[in-house]
Amino acid sequence: MRERELTYPVSLTDAHGRFNREAHGWARDNLVDASAIDGRANWGRNKRWEYWCVVTPTHLLACTISSLDYLCLGEIFVHERATHRSFGRTRFAPGSRWARLPGNLEGTVATLRIGDVRVTVEEVEGGTRIRADGGRFSFDVTAERPPHHERLAVAVPWDDRRFQYTVKDVGRPARGHVTVHGVRREVPEGQSWAILDHGRGRWPREITWNWAAGAGRGSDGRTVGLQLGGKWTVDTGSTENAVLIDGRLHKISEELVWDYDLHDAAAPWHIHGAGLDATLTPEHPKRAHTNVGILASSTTQVFGTWSGTWTHGGVVVAFDSLAGFAEETHQLW
Repeated sequence: MRERELTYPVSLTDAHGRFNREAHGWARDNLVDASAIDGRANWGRNKRWEYWCVVTPTHLLACTISSLDYLCLGEIFVHERATHRSFGRTRFAPGSRWARLPGNLEGTVATLRIGDVRVTVEEVEGGTRIRADGGRFSFDVTAERPPHHERLAVAVPWDDRRFQYTVKDVGRPARGHVTVHGVRREVPEGQSWAILDHGRGRWPREITWNWAAGAGRGSDGRTVGLQLGGKWTVDTGSTENAVLIDGRLHKISEELVWDYDLHDAAAPWHIHGAGLDATLTPEHPKRAHTNVGILASSTTQVFGTWSGTWTHGGVVVAFDSLAGFAEETHQLW
């Protein structure tokens, strides 16, 4: 499959609010204007979110700010890798006023406040500051953005009325701190990595997707990032697959093969094809099931370490112990 690389700014939608075919493609940075996905037109089909995950030697951290037009969702998750203790809060609220989401990535501040769940994401000098507070647990992390760091931006259409724009940003060096029950631990620089999923789109009522990401140092000392997806992009002319080497993005336009067993999520997850051979050895499985009538969701996400190789242009890049995760999600929304 041949994909078109976008090299200039373009609108996600046309003058009639439908998918702009000029946006169909991928980019190395945020070039697509998705500000028309604001919840006013096509009410009920708009999906907007910011999801951040931070992997450290001691903790797994994650937070979500999400608006589905008719419902807002906020989530905070903290997992202690040594003790295997997990702490989480997920809160829902009707309507869209509980979340403030900018029209585009790195616009104004993104915030969510629902009960005891509070999340703020804002751009600061040199990166992005992520603050998440769930009451008895919280974190405050800055995801640095090194000069010339690239990220995968993809516009994926199902048809003219249903489409998604996503920016997957992996391998962002992270620093800060996490606090659990009054005990503060540092997020050590040079050993911690942040991963972003920025999404704006109008989705079908029902969808299933795979997503996997990881970051760390390869066997030769270079920074390696994995951004891999599946299921939801089949037959769209797009994929969300890429490998980053020292911040340089290498696009994979083929659909990859995913081998895993949801009944045994703690078994290795194997993703391969197009020169990539990557295996995730799970450390902590996280399952989430939601059913609030108009919204039903089932997610199996496993955190662990990636090992394998990527062969490109005759060069083999080997990696081991990249921190990251893989997931399957089924959404009815």
